[in-house]
Amino acid sequence: MEYPGNLFVVAAPSGAGKSSLVRALQELDSHVQPSVSHTTRAPRGQEKHGREYFFVSEPEFDAMVRADAFVEWAHVHQHRYGTSKKAIAERMEQGADVILEIDFQGAIQIKEAFANAVCIFILPPSWEELRARLERRGEDSAQTIEIRMKNAAVEVAQAGKFDFVIINELFDRALFDLKAIVHAQRLKFAAQARSRADTFQALNIP
Repeated sequence: MEYPGNLFVVAAPSGAGKSSLVRALQELDSHVQPSVSHTTRAPRGQEKHGREYFFVSEPEFDAMVRADAFVEWAHVHQHRYGTSKKAIAERMEQGADVILEIDFQGAIQIKEAFANAVCIFILPPSWEELRARLERRGEDSAQTIEIRMKNAAVEVAQAGKFDFVIINELFDRALFDLKAIVHAQRLKFAAQARSRADTFQALNIP
């Protein structure tokens, strides 16, 4: 189904800075709205239910899977995450641009469900910097950081399946790159035809 809004899917290994970049983009561009995912993990830091994630129990997540409520769901870092089909479709139908922070498995599944989705992968500048960022975050044990680094090697190898790649070496430059991708997508012929259908019709553009 064609929607007037665009769908942006952002994936990255943990610690590469995807959440900070997406948050900064939303502060600059109110037309970009998040799709809040469901997860079985516990809240971290200042996270709140319904804002960063919908935090649900394993049985609640199982029930949503059985009801086919997710466009994708996956195991990530020993927990499950899922994206609601209804939440994405409703916002895009209203003309909003929806942005998803997701793992690479979910991004590939999203692309299969929404052909026009724009998939963006965020890379760290080096393995050393990625480890340093995870350590500076102060949220994970040494054992968890090792797991995240091993997972990162698998995740980074999937970058070639994405439409765009941003190397988050300098935050401001990476944010500029993300804004550029969003703006360029909005100006594509197909995207303009969906979002400005009345104008195209008035100008007799097929």
